[in-house]
Amino acid sequence: MLWFESNGSHRHRRVTPPESSLEHARTSLRASIRRLRRSVSPAERARAARSVATIADHELRLHRGTRVALYASMPEELDTTEVIGLALRRGCRVYLPRIHGHRLARAMHFAESGERQRFNRFGIPEPHGAQGLSARSLDIVFVPLVGFDRHGARLGMGGGYYDRALAFRRTRTVWRVPLLVGLGYALQEVERIAPAAHDVPLDLVITERGVIHCTRS
Repeated sequence: MLWFESNGSHRHRRVTPPESSLEHARTSLRASIRRLRRSVSPAERARAARSVATIADHELRLHRGTRVALYASMPEELDTTEVIGLALRRGCRVYLPRIHGHRLARAMHFAESGERQRFNRFGIPEPHGAQGLSARSLDIVFVPLVGFDRHGARLGMGGGYYDRALAFRRTRTVWRVPLLVGLGYALQEVERIAPAAHDVPLDLVITERGVIHCTRS
């Protein structure tokens, strides 16, 4: 069951999973948020991307040598070009996700960005030829999302690549490295996402409206 609650300047969506299928509810919620996300105009998308980069600069204090994982955004996602440019200007080592192994394994590591790129089976550009790193070796991982809540729950596209790559973070309660930062529009926030067993919570989320420091429930 899916319903909306008014809260300030934008509406929050809340999901109560049917007893028969949590995944069915997550699929419905994902489709609902994606429709909202596709309604963002190109001009609004560009403004939001600039705002998010400015906020990230103030919040994270990126500096030379920091190992930062980012991702090439899809057309309906918040554009990550501005944040990637910021990280490079600050002298960070920028890594992009790369899928490897058999498709059923859904494995992913991170490779340093460069001029040599190829498109993976999802049509997403990824580094080609560079040596891959585990997420354990990174300082900050910027994570794509479809929906999020203020407890750090993240709803992705359903592939599970990030949850597998970051699974080790589920057992870390004090030393939270790498820092997990979600990027998205404010309209992607929901009041509560029922977490699945494999979900890895975010530390914070940056939208065009500011920073949300996630609190564990």
